[in-house]
Amino acid sequence: MVGKRVALFCLFAFYTRYAAGEDYLRMGMNTNAAEATQFLREYDREASGMCYRVTMSQWKFVTNITEYNRRRMLEELALSSKFEKLSWRKAAAYDASRLSDPQGRKQLTRIVQASRAALPDDKFSEIQQLITEMKEIYNAAKICPFGQKPYDPHVPKIPFSTETPETKVHQPYQLNNQPFQHYQPNHENSDYPNYCDMQLDPEISRILAHSRIEKELLYVWQSFRDKTGPNLKNKFMRYVQLANEAAINTGYRDAGDQMRAAYEDPSFRASVEEIYNQVAPLYKQLFTYVRRKLVQRYGETTVRPDGPIPAHLLGNMWAQNWKSIMDLVMPFPQSPNIDVTSEMLRQGFTPLRMFQMAEEFYVSMGLKPVPPEFWRGSMLARPPQRSVQCTASAWDFCNRIDYRIKQCTEVTMQDLISTHHEMAHIQYYLQYADQPQLFRDGANPAFHEAVANAATLSVYNIPHLQRMGLYQNKSHDPYEVGMNFLMSMALEKVAYLPFAFMVDQWRWSVFEDGVQHMNARWWQMKLRFQGVTPPIVRTEADFDPGSKYHIISDQEYIKYFLATILEFQIFEQLCVVSGYTGHLYECDVYRSRDAGRLLSEIMQPGASMSASDIIRSMTRGKTNRISPESLVKYFRPLELWLRVQNREEQVIGWNSNLHDVALFAPQRGLSNNICLSFVLLLTSLITVNSL
Repeated sequence: MVGKRVALFCLFAFYTRYAAGEDYLRMGMNTNAAEATQFLREYDREASGMCYRVTMSQWKFVTNITEYNRRRMLEELALSSKFEKLSWRKAAAYDASRLSDPQGRKQLTRIVQASRAALPDDKFSEIQQLITEMKEIYNAAKICPFGQKPYDPHVPKIPFSTETPETKVHQPYQLNNQPFQHYQPNHENSDYPNYCDMQLDPEISRILAHSRIEKELLYVWQSFRDKTGPNLKNKFMRYVQLANEAAINTGYRDAGDQMRAAYEDPSFRASVEEIYNQVAPLYKQLFTYVRRKLVQRYGETTVRPDGPIPAHLLGNMWAQNWKSIMDLVMPFPQSPNIDVTSEMLRQGFTPLRMFQMAEEFYVSMGLKPVPPEFWRGSMLARPPQRSVQCTASAWDFCNRIDYRIKQCTEVTMQDLISTHHEMAHIQYYLQYADQPQLFRDGANPAFHEAVANAATLSVYNIPHLQRMGLYQNKSHDPYEVGMNFLMSMALEKVAYLPFAFMVDQWRWSVFEDGVQHMNARWWQMKLRFQGVTPPIVRTEADFDPGSKYHIISDQEYIKYFLATILEFQIFEQLCVVSGYTGHLYECDVYRSRDAGRLLSEIMQPGASMSASDIIRSMTRGKTNRISPESLVKYFRPLELWLRVQNREEQVIGWNSNLHDVALFAPQRGLSNNICLSFVLLLTSLITVNSL
């Protein structure tokens, strides 16, 4: 209680000094540059302290899930919400153009541009509550197993249970990956056993990944959407209204315009679409090859040989990652797909050794070792005797000392890659630690993930695994092994790009044009960009976008598209400065001090430099824009192989017909604009994709 009183006192002092004046609601009216500078100094101190308190409360909860820790965390989150609103009001009152220091101007802008605090207090609370409720509904979604009806509560209870404390999986709360997170319990009726308790992760995802029974895939695909979208639609519509109101009050055209402001690019939408158009030919080659393999598996009655692919057949709830169907599309089944798990077990790897190996990877490049606090505070394996949230994540406690990773590490190759990925985030935190709190972030929302993924591209490849003594190819053709590896990477990276591109294209269209025909527009874009159709008829009542957590939890998605592009661009530059000249997919920058220096130059500025300036410096002046050329170069050997495999295909890409569109187009009352867009969609798909 003492700590809480101190926090409240500090918040009251901050409020009375900076937010009690009558001018704090008049945006840009305060021209006192000295006062603005003093405000930023005090904000840095207070925001760092608030960040530490909230992050620590979140850490205690996810590493020991109890009702007490949950209440403490919610108290801190409520306090941080008040701090956010008060800070926004004061920052918005200043005329940033009066500050002579460009860094000060940028800090004021960052406080203002991403917040919804321009809403009145009641609506500010309402939009936060709406997001929390939508996440609750999503996290509570459960379905019955295929072929099983719900348990009848009128049947007497089963008098015993085979569940033991050792076998029980505790997952009563869900965590999202936003900086200040909300956690909600999953409420269950314990009066009667209910076998209809399959959740998205892991049961539903596992079925979509491993089942090859088309009816079962369709059942779980449809059932999960039935439990989410219809229950979320009305709340999402109200959320759109409030988000737009907040954006307009802050000076933006709509909420989509506010989301894009973080990228500091007036032509951002055109730039992103140009990037997509450059990777589309590679995607269409991959798509055509995969479709042919699915036709062989499921038949032409399920998959049309020249048409789009039904969404439930691609191994993922949203058809965004196709790696799970690698067994159906592997180029050379007689050669192995790389997996060094068995060798790691043979060598006696432990979670601690995996993290030490990851740290040594970055130290070998001349980067910083993690501080002692990391090893004392991190959760590197699932602890016994308590419930934890196991999603791998890297944590910055905002005090320039304490950095941690939370991961229930198992000795597998997948977790070895994840370990290097999370350690890259820790390295990013260490590199920009001297920046003000507002600049302790990536240059734009895509950078953090891009840097972490770029580092793991050097870890997850054959030469590096050979150098580490984990892989030796003694009996298989290296070319065949390489093609299998590239196919696996393409199913994860290339297949993801159209989906990552279209999610926010859809969201921005809703913010701009309203909530009419939301579901039809969703499937229109999925057909146009992904070549994917629903396996059954969908209507506006279904609200299929609600099946994607990032949409209903108010998390932007275009950053994942850009991060996937940027990771290859960063990786190529690391390879160039290290002196590597071979195939990009075989580059290993381990022990390259030159690559380490470049990586440090990218990370140290944090958000204090613009993304364009960092890219210009990274490429030694060749460009200042995110470019897909490196990604295309990485997959060039696979693309050449795909072109040979697809040489007999009449259609590279997909043709669409009226039946495809009828699966999701409104049957009546189509507006002229929507109807015209469907006609244009059909025309473009039939003419362009058959080239």
